[in-house]
Amino acid sequence: MKKPPVHKSFLNAFHGVFLMIRAERNFQIELLAFFVNLFLIFYLKLSSTDAIFILIVSFAVLSAEIFNTAIEKICDIIQPDFDKRIGFIKDIAAGGVLLTAIASVIVGIIVYWNYIFN
Repeated sequence: MKKPPVHKSFLNAFHGVFLMIRAERNFQIELLAFFVNLFLIFYLKLSSTDAIFILIVSFAVLSAEIFNTAIEKICDIIQPDFDKRIGFIKDIAAGGVLLTAIASVIVGIIVYWNYIFN
């Protein structure tokens, strides 16, 4: 099978992000948090290092949500009916998003604390 041109691969990837924005409520909430963080980066004039930390954890949460959704969709195709094994897979995928979100909140508290309370 011939690989698509690079620009087509990028278009497909952006289409995937657009589908997440359109269809997934959690992704929409996390995207809102990302834009709040972008605003705070500029409003509070974060250092480059602090801004990088915030951006890394923000993109990590968004990426984790995309992977979680992909796993859930694959599981729904493989087994549309309730199955405890599929439930286990979905739960641990969601747990990965949760841990990433917790880490991002901790990083956010550590970074923003100095800018807000000093």
